[in-house]
Amino acid sequence: MADFDVSKPSTARVYDYWLKGKDNFAADREVGDRLMKIAPELPVMVRENKELLTRAVDWSARQGIRQFIDLGCGLPTKPSTHQTARLVAPEAMTAYVDNDPVVISHLAVLRAKDPMVTVIDNDVDDSGTVLAAAGERIDLSRPACLLLGALVHFYRPDAARDLIAKYVPALAPGSHVVLTAGYMPPGPDAERFVTVYSAGPRPLYVHSAEDLLSFLDGLEVLPPGVADARVWRPGRTAVPAPERRAIWMNGVMAQVPARND
Repeated sequence: MADFDVSKPSTARVYDYWLKGKDNFAADREVGDRLMKIAPELPVMVRENKELLTRAVDWSARQGIRQFIDLGCGLPTKPSTHQTARLVAPEAMTAYVDNDPVVISHLAVLRAKDPMVTVIDNDVDDSGTVLAAAGERIDLSRPACLLLGALVHFYRPDAARDLIAKYVPALAPGSHVVLTAGYMPPGPDAERFVTVYSAGPRPLYVHSAEDLLSFLDGLEVLPPGVADARVWRPGRTAVPAPERRAIWMNGVMAQVPARND
């Protein structure tokens, strides 16, 4: 915690503020309030994102996956990835990856109590180190579920594509990759939102549904494809059209295909 600076906002802690958590500081709340003036739906959207990820983990576990890697996991909220997976498979192993000092301090407490949880204190961009650390506890020769919840919208399109391309080759066929990303239709509000957010924790990018699909190039996109978090349900071939809103979270899941050696 020596390098922790409460004067600088953090994405994880801004989300915590929107979720009415207690692990946020004045700088986080100031950014959170400024963004909510543009998009009041943000706290609801963050909860919807969490619900989508919970459905994705539950469904993956029901398909037989017993290993989960949560990139840029943020502060643990109930149900966390490992809690959801274990409701289906008590033997499920989870690796949490983040480099926010507050997040790591919470996860360290969890790891000390739970031998089926591993915590990797590292930047997700350093895929080699992350995968090596995950491989100490997770058998990467078997299917795993890689979660990138509310993460790729902090990367330019080419960088998001490259990030995923660094991890996918290490995943066994049958593995799942789950992406969620915030979306606002182009216009003045979207421009203001991106400007305000990018002046805070880190730069923000708005990715279309087509962008998300391009990040998963070479993978088998699973039904229903890209959809609003409010209606996305894994494995369904169709979902209802959600009510119109100024901002929402999109989600998509894909599967690593069999490799032709």
